[in-house]
Amino acid sequence: MKYIDEFRNNQLAQSLAKKIKETVKDRKTTLMEVCGTHTVAIFRSGIKSLLPENLGLLSGPGCPVCVTPNYYLDKAIAYARLKDTIIVTFGDMLRVPGSSSSLEKERANGCDIRVVYSTLEALEIAQDNPAKKVIFLAVGFETTSPTTAVVILKAREHNLKNFFVFSGHKLIPPALEALVNIIGLRVEGFLLPGHVSTIIGSRPYEFVAEKYKVPGVIAGFEPVDILQAIYMLVKQIIEGKAKVEIQYTRSVKEEGNPKAKKLLDEVFWATGSNWRGIGVIPLSGYFLKDGYRQFDVEENISVEVEVTQDKTGCICGDVLQGLKKPYECPLFAKVCTPEEPVGACMVSSEGTCAAYYKYAGVHRPSP
Repeated sequence: MKYIDEFRNNQLAQSLAKKIKETVKDRKTTLMEVCGTHTVAIFRSGIKSLLPENLGLLSGPGCPVCVTPNYYLDKAIAYARLKDTIIVTFGDMLRVPGSSSSLEKERANGCDIRVVYSTLEALEIAQDNPAKKVIFLAVGFETTSPTTAVVILKAREHNLKNFFVFSGHKLIPPALEALVNIIGLRVEGFLLPGHVSTIIGSRPYEFVAEKYKVPGVIAGFEPVDILQAIYMLVKQIIEGKAKVEIQYTRSVKEEGNPKAKKLLDEVFWATGSNWRGIGVIPLSGYFLKDGYRQFDVEENISVEVEVTQDKTGCICGDVLQGLKKPYECPLFAKVCTPEEPVGACMVSSEGTCAAYYKYAGVHRPSP
């Protein structure tokens, strides 16, 4: 199958693994895959088993569900409990635990919470239920933000008065700057997210290489993609270079997607946003511009939110920063499992803890 089989070719993968080993030699090197989809692909494909022991891969905060803080969940739950309200969300948000409940539990208790597969479905629900307040939980990175912008523009076009957005959208480049400034995190190169980069391109990452001298490679999601990107990174590191390269050339352009970026500029401002485990990162979230604030649920509907609390013993925040591995958590595979998740990193299909649990086994793997 074109664009699939050739990127799962065993001979190519083995050849790239050999090149990586020959390039890095005995030098201890640590890279970070920022994107949660990369984390899952690395485990699913057994890529770590092909790499030399002195080349480490850390998982970063590239799972939008995982980095959404408890306060957002608590407030979404508070909205769900309001009379004549419908909460609309993507499915991976349902089971994320807030301070004392989850959307899944609230739905079981009678709240009207509906799962959709596109933002346009959320708009249709608002059109079909004019007597209800319909609140869309807009969580995601730059990959999905343009779709939220589209639905907001359509809501204005249709003059919908009952449609609202609870924006939890986040931006990856500011998070990278936060990562390179974390004390104790010694990452020498970043595997940059392919999906996000199809929207924003490669230029927004260049400051990491220019200012902090940390190279980055935008990678695709097939085994050969990832191995080639790792080879490109270690080659830069060994040669003492620091620049942003695109491995995922079949989907990513330097300038990104101009139409999608225009939509984002039309609807959103960048603002400070709270990331689970990291805290507030300047200019790392989206909120609606003045011309669209009638669709901002926080501006239009008041609600009392419980005092936010983090789960005792959960180290999801440290995992998202690359400071700890999931098996270092005392709850991992014991109290916290995909069936009964304690932390967000065990819920999402892109979560690091979920990837370790599913692909590395429930017993503690070697680092």
